[in-house]
Amino acid sequence: MLRSCVFSLVRHLTTVSSSTCRPSLCLLQATNTRSVWSTGQEPRRSTYLQDALTPDEIQTASSAVKGYMSASGVDDPRFVAVSLKEHKPNIDEPPKRQAEVLVLNPSTGIATEMLVQGDEVISSEDLPLGTQPMLTPADCDLAESISKSSEEVQRALKERYDITDMDKVVGDPWSVHLASEEDRLLVEGDGKPKRLVQTFLYQRMEGEGMECNHYAHPIDILPIVDLNSKSVVRIDGLDRLPAPKVPTDSVNYHRNLLHTNSYLETQWRPRMKDLSIVQKDGPSFNVSDNNLVDWQGWSIRVGFNYREGLVLQDIKYKGRPIMNRASLVEMAVPYGDPSAPFTRKCAFDVGDYGLGYCANSLELGCDCLGHIHYFDVCMADEFGNPSVKKKAICMHEEDTGVLFKHVEYRNGHNESRRSRELVISSIATVVNYEYLFYWRFKLDGSIEFEIKLSGELSTNLTSSGEDPNHPSHGVLVAPGVNAQTHQHMFCCRLDMSIDGEKNTVSEVDIVAEDSPYGNAFGPVETVLKKEQDAVRLYDANKARSWKISNAEGKLNSITGKPTAFKLVPFTSGAAGPTVLTHDTSSVSKKGAFAQAHLWVTAFDEKERYPAGEYTPQSLEQDGLPKWIKGNRNLEAENIVLWHSFGVTHVPRVEDFPIMNEECASKDKYPWYWLSYHSYHFIQVHRKRCPSHLHITISPISSTTLLRPHFFA
Repeated sequence: MLRSCVFSLVRHLTTVSSSTCRPSLCLLQATNTRSVWSTGQEPRRSTYLQDALTPDEIQTASSAVKGYMSASGVDDPRFVAVSLKEHKPNIDEPPKRQAEVLVLNPSTGIATEMLVQGDEVISSEDLPLGTQPMLTPADCDLAESISKSSEEVQRALKERYDITDMDKVVGDPWSVHLASEEDRLLVEGDGKPKRLVQTFLYQRMEGEGMECNHYAHPIDILPIVDLNSKSVVRIDGLDRLPAPKVPTDSVNYHRNLLHTNSYLETQWRPRMKDLSIVQKDGPSFNVSDNNLVDWQGWSIRVGFNYREGLVLQDIKYKGRPIMNRASLVEMAVPYGDPSAPFTRKCAFDVGDYGLGYCANSLELGCDCLGHIHYFDVCMADEFGNPSVKKKAICMHEEDTGVLFKHVEYRNGHNESRRSRELVISSIATVVNYEYLFYWRFKLDGSIEFEIKLSGELSTNLTSSGEDPNHPSHGVLVAPGVNAQTHQHMFCCRLDMSIDGEKNTVSEVDIVAEDSPYGNAFGPVETVLKKEQDAVRLYDANKARSWKISNAEGKLNSITGKPTAFKLVPFTSGAAGPTVLTHDTSSVSKKGAFAQAHLWVTAFDEKERYPAGEYTPQSLEQDGLPKWIKGNRNLEAENIVLWHSFGVTHVPRVEDFPIMNEECASKDKYPWYWLSYHSYHFIQVHRKRCPSHLHITISPISSTTLLRPHFFA
């Protein structure tokens, strides 16, 4: 089941209006002066200071770092990231463009932050011993390779399951969440820190390649590998004797393996007739300066980086500023099974893996439909070389029904308009899960951000002591296959600039008033004056929203009140809970951002990620709880909204072998009604959806709205 979470930024305005295999990073061949650019365009340099680094700049920065480290005796640094050092876009004297470079020294296991300007390293700082930066795609490949090549792992698989063909074994790479003192002892070593990855094992039983749905065949042992020593440091589950059997039912959705299914359908449904979307006059948007988009009064800079993936900057409506920058900055994914080793099963997908590194190359008719404009992006690989990901961002227009309508019933005169949205999207595959991100710009002046989730459930065998037919902390989605209850808790960072840099945030509740006839109710507004006052929970019973108002004297000409936008959470479907792990849990401490729906902070360019800069194996609470200890003033300040929202996923049989799109606003869907969902067997459109796409590695959907309020 693919779920949807949505929030919106909204204003009151009407405008009449008369488109797993890992995505590969291919080596750069041309277009050496562009950062984020339109597919097929001629090379040209953007004029925007905050644009991502160009391929030339990436190459220059990495060469400078290699030279700097070589002089210190390090000849083989592993590059974790090379990205732009961002600054506030409207400062009076912006500095020269600089590159932030993060590298690992394989011989010591120490990570180093460097700042490069041109071809010169201007600062270098080693991170504290044991601090671990994110896992790159190369790290994930390495972890699986170490696990599968281990003689100890091979011996255990042979003795317990008679598995000898390691090409039929899959090791999903997960960051190691340190949930207990025993887990913390794992990272201790003889001076060289351990860089740990746990590899959940599965067996491929059908097909010759990677087509088999290996999540139907989980194996109960769990190797933990150290990337620095390239060794397996422990195998969990060996004490479970006798070894449980690996489930053998074939449960496949791959087009080449339908005929192998044990109980699912084995052939396609009758093919549906084509549905074509045609814009014979072309789209209504315009793209200039590589990535500056103009559409129906909106102007947006489209950006991208290795960690956040899609980033939108300098967002304006009819020339009036709304947001300096908007992106998804973190995601906590806790699994609710207290049985070992699943207490460690939790990922922070943005900080642990990087949504940019996990981004797909998108395909017309399969991922995007209509008149599509694609953007290519460039990032650094593990050697510091610039690598291009084609079609990482998709932009198109969508008809969304009626914008407004009224019939004068006295004479039958009708006035109505069709609604249209500009949609800017990207998709990331984080190991088993797909995350589909959609920023929607509307004709009424509102902005909506929607996240959809699809992909596959991360499955396991039931734990020792559990009833194998009735799991305590999950659902059987296939014979012998358990899928655990879990959450996806997202956090967006919104650098606001409503008609200027000085803004104020207030909480707006709709409450009943005392009145003679008992019919009075209306909005009550409370200004959030300090950071510690601005850690807030959503309340659906009060239709709670948060208003961001201009504090520089910009007033609405009708009401005389400050121009504003409202943050309206959960605009599609029911409100989701905050993180459900106990306050004492390391998940709740590390992912404290998910304990409230809203945080507001005074702007600081160093405060970028709500769970801290480095999430893998982190022990100390970092990020938002730390930043608000100073309790800075929020009235008439340059403020940042951190909006947390998410989905709690209790799996269904119908979610397996692959989850379909399921919006949170849909209030009725099958729940154990079917033994499978027949949508898996819709025929593929071979012209639109080829059998092989260039995609990357990467793990339901959520919506929020920014709505104009007295803005016009």
